Amino acid sequence: MLHQKLAGPGAAARKYDLITALGAHALSLGKHDQRLILRLITLLTARYNWGRDELSIGQREIARLWSCDERTVKREMAKLRALGWLVVKRQGARGRVTTYGFDGDAAMAATKAIWPEIGPDFVVRLEGPPAETVVPFPVKGEVTAPDITDATEWGLARAVLFAEDAGRFGAWVQALQRTGRAGGRLTLKAPSRFHAAYVQTHLTGVLLRACQSVDGDVSTIEITD
Repeated sequence: MLHQKLAGPGAAARKYDLITALGAHALSLGKHDQRLILRLITLLTARYNWGRDELSIGQREIARLWSCDERTVKREMAKLRALGWLVVKRQGARGRVTTYGFDGDAAMAATKAIWPEIGPDFVVRLEGPPAETVVPFPVKGEVTAPDITDATEWGLARAVLFAEDAGRFGAWVQALQRTGRAGGRLTLKAPSRFHAAYVQTHLTGVLLRACQSVDGDVSTIEITD
């Protein structure tokens, strides 16, 4: 994944979350990994240019910042590149130091297991509310079970979704129509833009799991209006 610059509106909060996640992740690891991540955090907070999305600093200066020798710097920077957290943007040459970029997405992905330990608010802030917390609009009358003679992956998935939650099915799933399939991508049409946006935001994972339970080749759900 191409990393995004941590600059602009909301950047300060995102940096705070990043440092929190890295720190908590480090504390769950052994002392060698803890020191590596602490060194990275110190390097980012002291020398990273967030606006330009780059780190331009020589090994000698890093060694002074980390209170170690240049051999250690070379080894630790290699580890950070191997993790995918630091990416070489311009290789050093003719007296110029190497310029690095920081892949915040890769770093955050590596810390994901520790997010619940930081707190449920942290998880919700980074991932959004889980689909299970979404309460469907009430549906008037009895919701009719879907016709299972439709043997397409969507026809069978509709039956699975109805069995899981008839209320949710009646409110959001029943009106979705299958409009196409290209490889692993299944396209569904919603009756309105609002309906499509709601399903895309809150129920795409639910729909994908249901489809994959009847057809393991489905990899993506696209909602159109």
